[in-house]
Amino acid sequence: MNQLDRIRGCLLAGAAGDALGAAVEFMDWPSIRQKFGEQGIRDFAPAFGKLGAVTDDTQMMLFTAEGLLRAWVRQSSRGLCHPPSVIHHALLRWYITQGGKPKAEVTQDGWLIGVNDLWSRRAPGMTCMSALGASQAFGDKASNDSKGCGGVMRVAPHAFFPEAFELAVENAHLTHAHPSGYLAAGLFADILQRIYEQGCDLKDAILQSLAEHGQMPGMAETREMVEYALRQSQNGIAPTPEGIAVMGGGWVAKEALGIGMWCALMASSLEEGICWAVNHTGDSDSTGLIAGNLLGIQQGPDAIPARWLESLELREVIEQLAHDIEWVPRTYCGEYSSDATEDERIWERYPGS
Repeated sequence: MNQLDRIRGCLLAGAAGDALGAAVEFMDWPSIRQKFGEQGIRDFAPAFGKLGAVTDDTQMMLFTAEGLLRAWVRQSSRGLCHPPSVIHHALLRWYITQGGKPKAEVTQDGWLIGVNDLWSRRAPGMTCMSALGASQAFGDKASNDSKGCGGVMRVAPHAFFPEAFELAVENAHLTHAHPSGYLAAGLFADILQRIYEQGCDLKDAILQSLAEHGQMPGMAETREMVEYALRQSQNGIAPTPEGIAVMGGGWVAKEALGIGMWCALMASSLEEGICWAVNHTGDSDSTGLIAGNLLGIQQGPDAIPARWLESLELREVIEQLAHDIEWVPRTYCGEYSSDATEDERIWERYPGS
């Protein structure tokens, strides 16, 4: 599988998991089973007034990707860049689409903010909204004590750029100030990057990442949850709604990561893993997105059920960002460019100003 297909698979499958879980995010398992049958939800159901709608999780993942691309362009053009500030600026553009009024002066340039469908409010997490609303300057870290999953669910694009662990931690820390809230994000991005760069399987990527980062101060809660998911898979225990409930609902970062990992580790197919990840009492869209990211980066876009892709909201936008993630770092040269026309085209899409 080529690198572009790994990027496409990761982002598209994450969005598909988000969309599948969107219809049941605020339902408990007995209610899901009563409405959709013993196997739970397996096909998109209406959410936010349409079929295949994504939530704030996918929206923030896309604006994270935009921030990373703009940081790359800025660094290549000017030689100076603070990526967390550029990512923060991108997230504040998302905040505006959700009705927020940032304290910092936010530029509304580039192509992504012009996508009309991204201006739909999708039950944005209050922790993210309040932290972004409180920030006075780009790069300001959150001042709360939140362990919520709003950081970990948006960081998959870091897997395709340098310093995935460090910058995903910085990204999540913009909105979630408890170590479990931001270190889980770093671990997730690092695991994805190991699969992307080395082609290793998920279990090996997890073990490598834990060996490097698992003993960091503040990582204990996340490490224990990830190790639990590993033990369950090593013992051949498949996820069930009742088994997932033992881990929690996925509302906090360590739980969302652990649940998504367990489902991805045990799944015989991408569809099975995502369906496991959304059919439980809790934050179904976030756990579905994380499982989708993990499975999609391994299996590629062809593993995603066609019936999901056909009605997936923002599919073309996701495809474009995936293309640009692979294309821009390989093509853009900034001050050393021999192709000014191509560089101007990239700058227009991802201004490094």
